[in-house]
Amino acid sequence: MSQESLQDKLRRIPGVDQLLLNPAVRTWVGKTSRTFVVGEIQQLLDEVRAAIRAGDESLGQAVDGEQLVVLLEDRIRMHLRPVMRPVINATGVVLHTNLGRAPLSMAAQQCLSAVSSRYTNLEYDLATGSRSHRDKVLESILPEVLGCESAAVVNNNAAAVFLILNTLAAGREVIVSRGELIEIGGAFRIPDIMVRSGAVLREVGTTNKTRVEDYASAIGPATALILRIHPSNYRIRGFTHRPALDEMVQMARRHQVPLVEDVGSGCLLDLRPFGIEGEPVAQESLAAGVDLVCFSADKLLGGPQAGIVAGARRWVDPIRKNPLMRACRVEKLIYGALEATLASYRAGRALSEIPVLRMISASVGELEARAEAFLERLKPRMPSHARATLVEGSSVVGGGSCPESSLPTRLIALESGRKTANDLEGILRSQDPPTILRIDDNRALVDLRTVFPDEEDALLEGLCLALRAPDK
Repeated sequence: MSQESLQDKLRRIPGVDQLLLNPAVRTWVGKTSRTFVVGEIQQLLDEVRAAIRAGDESLGQAVDGEQLVVLLEDRIRMHLRPVMRPVINATGVVLHTNLGRAPLSMAAQQCLSAVSSRYTNLEYDLATGSRSHRDKVLESILPEVLGCESAAVVNNNAAAVFLILNTLAAGREVIVSRGELIEIGGAFRIPDIMVRSGAVLREVGTTNKTRVEDYASAIGPATALILRIHPSNYRIRGFTHRPALDEMVQMARRHQVPLVEDVGSGCLLDLRPFGIEGEPVAQESLAAGVDLVCFSADKLLGGPQAGIVAGARRWVDPIRKNPLMRACRVEKLIYGALEATLASYRAGRALSEIPVLRMISASVGELEARAEAFLERLKPRMPSHARATLVEGSSVVGGGSCPESSLPTRLIALESGRKTANDLEGILRSQDPPTILRIDDNRALVDLRTVFPDEEDALLEGLCLALRAPDK
């Protein structure tokens, strides 16, 4: 391109004021603000000029007003699109940490809508007309569901563990099996948390074997508590030993030392009928005599992100009074969503009302029927170069829970003669709503276990568009 033709092309680019006269652009000014739209126009024009000078034909060709308006509108839409938005989880990972873990029940959603848009009695006693404390919101329902004297709520289970250690064991020893010195996502390591809390770690046993006698022999004047930790995201197999819970309870009682158990994923129902083994149930630990348990609320419990500390009042009350509790407390939306979630357990309707439990308990027969019905709608709309088949597969619980448990499922396998599975995955991620699926052996796999029924129409449209998208 000669210098003269380059200058001619640059001169043909309309100015900011000229673009602002376009009806479509004026509409965006009305929806947002003149300052915002002018800023977007200026950035776009700078990019077009830079592309022309660099000889970039793709963007450098957009020099007339209508082309620029189309590019501008796309740019504004992308800029205004929320960073966090709903996605269709077609991976079959029920508690997908990257996708926000547990989706909330309908009751929890309705509660969020109600308490988020109005004032609430979060710290106000309606009976007496005086100030109250926010834990009163769950003071009744949490102990009732868990079968304990008292309970407190903090912002996650890591905070729950920290507060327990800081409140009950600062400056004193906490006995932990070497096989339970876990690390979970986000570099949460028990030894590091011990140091930060002010507690002193006393390791007992070995990585693969710890006996109840190891705990007993470590107890001394400096002992504050015994901490038992469920290895949520790993398992040690082979030549191993871990004391049974009742042994631990009896030993702790003999020595008059509190026993604290981190049960991890917040399982409140026996999930063995659905193929989930080895996941401790919080109520069973409390009933066995554990002094305190703590766990997450946004995993198998199926609620919002929170950590719960529950057990004997003599241990919960000091934790609630810890000044650091204020730094770890939750706000009204979490209390509301958690109360609504727990109400499903209290009413005996958790399996049918809480999405996580509904997904876990879905049978192969149900999933196969859904997948077959979905394929009947999909196949007539697929291009000739694409193929969709029903195959056997497995879903997983995820979220650092149940690492050795899988759930048999039926998968829809998509193959295209013109696009790789990665191509399809990328197109689906860019749609609105985005769809996240899994890839195996160059097949794009859809697991309807984690797709809500009311998302199926959007999923169908997204798949059809992805399979028919122009080749790169």
